[in-house]
Amino acid sequence: MRNEACVLAAFAAIWVVNPMQAAAQQWPDKNVRILVPFPPGGGTDIQARLLSTAFQKSTGQNFIIDNRTGASGLIAAQILVDSPPDGDTILFTSGSISVVATLRAKHMKFDVYKDLVPVSWVSSTPLVLVVHPSVPAKSVKELVALAKRAPTSLNAGGNTAGSTAHLSAEMFNQTVGIKSTVVTYRGGGPAVLALISGELDYAFVTAPSIIPHLRSGRARGLAVTSPERSSALPDLPTMHSMYPGFESGNWYAMFYPKGTPRAIVGRLNEEIRKALNTPELKAFFPREALDPIASSPEQLAALLNREIVKYANVIRLAKIPVE
Repeated sequence: MRNEACVLAAFAAIWVVNPMQAAAQQWPDKNVRILVPFPPGGGTDIQARLLSTAFQKSTGQNFIIDNRTGASGLIAAQILVDSPPDGDTILFTSGSISVVATLRAKHMKFDVYKDLVPVSWVSSTPLVLVVHPSVPAKSVKELVALAKRAPTSLNAGGNTAGSTAHLSAEMFNQTVGIKSTVVTYRGGGPAVLALISGELDYAFVTAPSIIPHLRSGRARGLAVTSPERSSALPDLPTMHSMYPGFESGNWYAMFYPKGTPRAIVGRLNEEIRKALNTPELKAFFPREALDPIASSPEQLAALLNREIVKYANVIRLAKIPVE
């Protein structure tokens, strides 16, 4: 009887494992939905559509983009968390999730650490510290010196309230010991317009949005916020090289809901790696000042943790109201 019980237990274990293995081997066997927390046409949406096309060509299955905007990305994230963990619903979001985890904590009905399964850090783009041409500063050190001796505080810009650009401007104040007034707008576009019109003295903005104005001379770049120099702006130094630890920017990543079999997570991770090596995406990334990453799930988990801790500290020191 004991041997029979052991055999039955072994068969039970096989039945537990095999469906998961089979699901991974068959995935995707029906349409897959990619949730995007932002409107069509933005950087996250465009990348999602290029990735979905690559996935479709590779797997022969449809990957459908579902733009679910609102609540700083939390609506799409909540839909993911509430979805079956079968591999057929994916969240493709930006680094903003590491900010809203603190800034909108009271509105979150899920645990960002426990309910989101990291798949891969897909890509990253630096923010660029830029000044209006009328500002007499041609380096970050000169800008800091100017801010410290200015009779009134300089105006700094940072996209929408709670964005990584906004918090980078606050982090700059905290890091270098200045008191620039940080002004936020309804998006990156209005912030760039405010900078080139002279309404702002300097700003942290995304590389794709500012590169045309750097080329035309309507803005002057001083540094990038990525840990390494940007392939799109190789002449600009990193903030990290002057102020160790000063790193920010925008990153893009894919997540699954809690309970998704690890084998399926691995399959999607593999598809992401293949997609980033397609001619279409290889041409797209440098054109948009994006750097492909293709990380492991563990590397994405570590990134998310670092970013949440970093921005939570900035929010606390800047006394930004938590909603």
